[in-house]
Amino acid sequence: MTLAAEPTPDRFLADLMAQGRLVHVEKLPARSARFGELERPLRSEVAHNLPNEGLWSHQAEALNLIRTRQSTVIATGTASGKSLCFQLPIAEAVVSGVRSGTSLLLYPTKALAQDQLRAFGELDVKGLHAVTYDGDTPREQRTWARSNANVVLTNPEMLHHGLLPHHTKWSKFFKRLEYVVIDELHVLRGVFGTHVSHLLRRVRRTAALYGADPTFVFCSATIGEPEALASELCGKPVTAVTRDGSPAAAREIAIVQPALIDVEKGIRQSPATETIQVVSDLVTQGRRVIAFCGSRALTERVAAGIARSVGPELADSIRSYRSGYLSEERREIEAELSVGKLRAVVATSALELGVDIAALDAVVLCGFPGTIASLWQQIGRAGRSRQDSVAVLVAGSDQLDQWFVKHPEDLFTRPPEPAVVNVSNPYIVDPHLGCAAYEFPLMYNDQNMWPDLEDGVHRLVMADELRIRPDRHQLPRAVWGGKGMPFHRIGLRSASSGEVAITTEDGIKIGTVEDSRAPNLVHPGAVYLHRGQPWKVNTLDIRGRQAIVERHLDDTWTTAKTSIDIEVLKSATHKQVGRSTLHLGSVCVTTQVTGYSVKKPGSQKSQETVALELPPSELRTTAIWYEWEPETIRLAGVPAFAVPGALHAAEHAAIGILPLFTICDRWDVGGVSIEAAPQSGLPTFFIYDGYPGGAGIAELAYSAADRHLPATIAVMDGCECTTGCPSCVQSPKCGNGNEPLDKFAALALLQTTLGQAEAF
Repeated sequence: MTLAAEPTPDRFLADLMAQGRLVHVEKLPARSARFGELERPLRSEVAHNLPNEGLWSHQAEALNLIRTRQSTVIATGTASGKSLCFQLPIAEAVVSGVRSGTSLLLYPTKALAQDQLRAFGELDVKGLHAVTYDGDTPREQRTWARSNANVVLTNPEMLHHGLLPHHTKWSKFFKRLEYVVIDELHVLRGVFGTHVSHLLRRVRRTAALYGADPTFVFCSATIGEPEALASELCGKPVTAVTRDGSPAAAREIAIVQPALIDVEKGIRQSPATETIQVVSDLVTQGRRVIAFCGSRALTERVAAGIARSVGPELADSIRSYRSGYLSEERREIEAELSVGKLRAVVATSALELGVDIAALDAVVLCGFPGTIASLWQQIGRAGRSRQDSVAVLVAGSDQLDQWFVKHPEDLFTRPPEPAVVNVSNPYIVDPHLGCAAYEFPLMYNDQNMWPDLEDGVHRLVMADELRIRPDRHQLPRAVWGGKGMPFHRIGLRSASSGEVAITTEDGIKIGTVEDSRAPNLVHPGAVYLHRGQPWKVNTLDIRGRQAIVERHLDDTWTTAKTSIDIEVLKSATHKQVGRSTLHLGSVCVTTQVTGYSVKKPGSQKSQETVALELPPSELRTTAIWYEWEPETIRLAGVPAFAVPGALHAAEHAAIGILPLFTICDRWDVGGVSIEAAPQSGLPTFFIYDGYPGGAGIAELAYSAADRHLPATIAVMDGCECTTGCPSCVQSPKCGNGNEPLDKFAALALLQTTLGQAEAF
C-alpha cells in the first residue's frame, strides 16, 4: 500500500459526497494575525521571551491587565499563546523587588502540569525555581519545594490534601503569593467546579492570613460568559479577554451522517464503524489524524478497527491514547506524533486538554463531544503549525448529534454555552467550611468568602463537627471539632459522600463508583465494564461500600430497571412558557432499583428480566418541571391513554437536547414524568440535577426555556423515524426500558403548548 504524495482534502471530501455520507462542509478561511503593544516595557531579565514578531493583540491585552493586578480570564482558541500571558508576569514577579513573588498554578491533570514545567524552564529567567507538586513528587523534593520554590504547579487534589492543611509549612510561599493561575477553566463546571470554587476561597483566605492578596488568571477554551464563571470560582471580579488575535490557517469541517439501516426504527450504521472508515481513508491519503471517542472502551475498539482496515504496512502507526495509561506511555505517544512517526491516534478527551501536539492535519470526532466548547477544542488539535487542516464530525444517533445534522449552520454560528457552578450547594459548602476551620478558625469576616457562612456553621455545629470558642477578645470563632481530618471526606470530582470499592473475591481492587450511583451500576447481577473488560457483580454491600465481582465470560450486558418517586419540596419561582407553567425549585427524588434486563450486543431486546430488592436512595436537588392544565391536553388532542407516553417522550427529548444550552452531559441530569403529579394533580415532567444540592444546570434550563422547548420540538419533528428512536425520544439511561413512549403525542402536546400546530 502506498501513500498519496500530497494530502488532498478536496478529494477526500469528494469521495464522501459521492458515497452520500456527506451532509455539510463548512469552509473557514485563513485568519491573519493582529498585534498589540504593552503599556509599559517588560523588565530586561524577562523581555528576551517576547516573540520576535511581537505580541498578538489578545496577549498584549491580557498582559496589560494582569500586570496591573487585575484578575483576568483569557478565553481564546487553541494554539493562541495563552500560556505566555501568565508566564511573563510570573517571571517578572520573581525578579522584581527585594524578594521574589510566588505563584501557584492549578491544572486538572498531572500531565499538563509537567508540560508547563518544561515551558517555565525554557524561559531562562535567573532565580525562577518552578516545581511540580503532586502525588508523584518525591518526599525530598517536596521538602525542597516548601523552602525554595517560587512557582508551584499542582492540581486541585494536591492543593486540597497537601498544601492547605499544612499551610504553616508553606508560610513563606503564601506570604509572597502574587498570582494564582487556573488553566483549562472550561472543565471546572458542575460539581468539580463547585469544589474548586471553595478551594480557591480557602487559598484566598490562607494568603490573607499571611498578608497576601493574589491576582487570579484563568485560561480557557472558548466558552460562553467566561468572566461570570471565573468570578464565581474565585469570588472576585474578573475581566475577560476573548478577541483572538492569533493567526489561523484555513480549515474545512465536514459533517458525516452514517447510513440509515432501518428507516422505521431510525437505526443507522454505528458511528464507530463510520469513524474507522473515515480515519482509514484519511490515513491512506497521507494525512496525520487524531480521532476523538467518548469512552475508553470505544477508543480501543476504534483504534483496533483502523489498524485492521489500513493493513499491516500501516498498522503499527495507529495508536490509542486515553486516561489510565502511564505518563511514560502518553509522553511516548505524544513524541511519536510530533515527529510524524504515527499516522493516527485515537483518543478520549484526555488529549483534548492543552497538550501541544504539532504535525496533525486532520481531526475526526466520533459523535458530537457534548458542547460547542469541546467541539472547537478538539478540532483545534489539528492545524496547530498553521497548516491547512480538515475536520470530520461523524454524527451519533442521539438527539444532539441529529439536531446538528438537521441544522448545520447552528453548529458554526451558535455562541459557546456557558458553564455553571453552584457555590451555595450545602452538600459541598459544608465539608469545605470544615476544612477551612481545621486550617484556622472561622471568623465573622469569613463571610467575605462565604456569604451564607452563618447557616453553614450552624449546620456543622448541629452535626457536632464545629465548636464555637471565643478568642482573646471574646469574639466567637468556629473551630474544627469532628473526628480526624476533614480533608479525606471530600472527593473533589463528586458531590457524593463516598465511594463503593469494586473488588474481586480475593480483594484485588478493580475500580470505584460513587455510592449514589452504585445501585444502578453495580447491583447484584450487573455487568460492569472497566477498561474494556466486563465483570459480573456477585454481591453489593452498600453499607460496607463494597461490590464483589468476577470475570464475565459471555457477551451479554445489563441495564437496571428503576422506579422513581419525586416530591416537590419548594417551588422557588415559576413562569408561563406558552400554555405550560414552568417551575424551578427543590425536590427530593427517591430511586429504587427493582431489577435488571439482560441483553445481547446490538440488541435492545431483553433476553431475561431479573427482579431485585434493593433499598431506595434519596437525592435532594434542584429541578425544573413543566405542568399542563387539562384544557391544553384537550386542545392537543392527546387522549387519556396516550398522556403517559407523551410526557415520557417529551421528557427524554428535552433532556437529550439540553446540552445545547448549557455545558452539561445528559448523564448530569435525570428526569421523571407523572400523569398526575402529587403537588398539583396535573400532567408534569421533571428535569433534575443529578447531584445532591444541584450543580446549577436546572437554573440554566429555566432561563433557556424559551429556546429549549422549540429545540425539543424540532428534534422530534425533524426525525424520520415512525415509532420513536435514539435520535428523538429514546434514552440510553431510561430506567423503564423506554416504555411507554409516544413521539407524536409528545410532539402534538409541545406544539400546542407553543401554538405551533393543529391537534394530534
